[in-house]
Amino acid sequence: MRDTASVRGHLPDENPGFVGRRTELERVSAALAEHRLVTVTGVGGVGKTRLALRAAHRAAERYLDGAWWTDLGQLDGERLLVALVADSVDLADHTPGMAATGLCRRLADDRLLLVLDSCEHLAEPCARLVAELLAAAPGLTVLATSRRPLGVAGEETIALDPLPPAGPDALALLRRAAGEDFPAAGPAGEICVRLEGIPLALELAAAQIRLQGAEAVRDQLGSRLDAAPGARFDLLAHTERVWPSRHQTLRAAIGWSHELSTPLERLLWARLSVFRGPFDLASATAVCTGGPLDRATLPEALDGLVRASVVRPPDAAGRHRMLDTIREYGVTWLDRTGEAGTVADRHAAHFRGLAGRAETEWHGARQLRWYRTVDAHHTDLRTALDRLLRTDPDAALDLVGSVAFAWSCRGRLREARDGLEQALLLSEARGRVRARALWALGVTLVLQGEFGPAQDVSERCAREARHAEYAEPAGAGAGAGTETGAGTGSGRDRPGDLTLDAAALAGLLALTTGRPTAAHVVVGHVLDAARGGPADSAARLRCHLVRVFALTGLGRLAEAREKALRLRALCEELDEHWTRTALEYQLALTGLLEGDPVAASGHARAMLEGTRRLGASLGVALGLDVLATALAAAGEGERAADVSGTGEAYWRSTGQPRRGLPGLRALHEKYTDTVRASIGEPAYEEIFVRALTGLPQDGLDRALRGPGRHG
Repeated sequence: MRDTASVRGHLPDENPGFVGRRTELERVSAALAEHRLVTVTGVGGVGKTRLALRAAHRAAERYLDGAWWTDLGQLDGERLLVALVADSVDLADHTPGMAATGLCRRLADDRLLLVLDSCEHLAEPCARLVAELLAAAPGLTVLATSRRPLGVAGEETIALDPLPPAGPDALALLRRAAGEDFPAAGPAGEICVRLEGIPLALELAAAQIRLQGAEAVRDQLGSRLDAAPGARFDLLAHTERVWPSRHQTLRAAIGWSHELSTPLERLLWARLSVFRGPFDLASATAVCTGGPLDRATLPEALDGLVRASVVRPPDAAGRHRMLDTIREYGVTWLDRTGEAGTVADRHAAHFRGLAGRAETEWHGARQLRWYRTVDAHHTDLRTALDRLLRTDPDAALDLVGSVAFAWSCRGRLREARDGLEQALLLSEARGRVRARALWALGVTLVLQGEFGPAQDVSERCAREARHAEYAEPAGAGAGAGTETGAGTGSGRDRPGDLTLDAAALAGLLALTTGRPTAAHVVVGHVLDAARGGPADSAARLRCHLVRVFALTGLGRLAEAREKALRLRALCEELDEHWTRTALEYQLALTGLLEGDPVAASGHARAMLEGTRRLGASLGVALGLDVLATALAAAGEGERAADVSGTGEAYWRSTGQPRRGLPGLRALHEKYTDTVRASIGEPAYEEIFVRALTGLPQDGLDRALRGPGRHG
């Protein structure tokens, strides 16, 4: 879920260096108007991504439900293909079952443009997915980029050639990239011809022009590209027996940039290729240092690669990235150095450590920062997990157990469940690491509505927690590089955090299945036996949260409100966001049950502000439901209809029908029926449908406008 958007959909910002391509752009635009699948093909570095992005921006307004972008270059296999596409269209799919089913359901009634960038390494699974989506969603149009066609029936293929080497567009691109207004005749024009108008090759040449001047670059390229193929550069092995001429030219240009780099820059280039997503200096330093490349020399080497346009300059968050074609060259050199396995292991260890720190920092003032860090590094956390599943399943269990709860909060339930189930199957680790993973899996299953499997996992989690806290020697069972955690039992006579979390999971399951008494008993029993207060650990705080909801379900509203307000004040002191947001939901529900819709509205808006910061679509959907109910209870029929329609849009983004605590569902139906009668069924439906089909972000903004937060 994104905070703001001027139009429905999501496309990256356009590259300001886009030059020419007027004819090609018109061809793509015309093809999109007539065909449901358009694939732009061409060799690496020819500009397929830029053209597709420009075409998508131009076409977006023709699609009622917007244009959406998916970068498939970050995947190294098909297992997460559907999850990535679902995430790119803001489907925080909470449903169990086949992964593509929820995506088909999400797109079935929409009229939108889906852009799949860099399909070539996943051509066959992409073709299967696209065919399934096009069959399920009549209003869907797909624009793909790939080095070869997908081969789907009805596909319209547009082959993209390089810019005309002697034409004005190639020279304009070189001028813009180099920041110099070259004359048409002279070294710059010769460079364009020698590099055959290939945009990526021209950008690499422009970087060297800034360093050496156009004449020197022209001479170097001339001496290399005029030589026999075997004497140009080491073009590297390739699966094709015969290289296309232009592909040889591009690889030669990349090889030339590689040769011009310093030894340390070449070493860093190879090692950076292990990153599949954006990386910052801290991650590059942790993963890529070793030998002559140390903490002192790495920043200078990175700056050199940026100056050479091998690595993109840092974005506003300080993150760099490599283009896929350049990264592929680095992968081959990393293999040649014999370091591929070592660097991949270092990468996995780094992101396992990052995951562990995120878990440690969850309880306290740095929670939101680390939550966002986990989200920003999601691609490389998944890459690290996949590596560890193959090489060290116990470490994989530790990594995924550290981040799965954050993934679930973010709506990545399928990925959390997939990673947890694989690691639990492959790992033989016992104790804290397994108990924590079982707890995270149980939460994920509850959020998916899989209550039967969740009950089984909850029982396994409780047994594993008892084993870890009472049967094992002190300190055993913790993953390498992790702490056993506070509250694992002083003198082994009281329940620790593992047992507390197991109880919180059992209580959550009881609440969502309409058994508040069971929830109250299970968490109350453990809290009464444990030492410490709710501020001492995240597990204690979660148990207290469950108890507050159980009290609400039992009708002990004054007691529930008093405890919730105390917990909320504690969360504000801790700067803890997730529990505070959940408490606002509970306080809103309590307000409704006590007949105070104004108070309920204030708490619902506070909850929505929190869930929007966390990017939690399910939380937004739940919050909009309670706000719509409060507005209806206050007799504000038109606003209730508007908020309810927006809520339906967010529920659809989760792939689930409306659900929530049983008490709220009954209140929602009761007050909605009342306002439907008061303003009239046609008026209610008109407002509801307008909100449902409008921009969800705009509807959320309208919902948040109103009286201030209730204290």
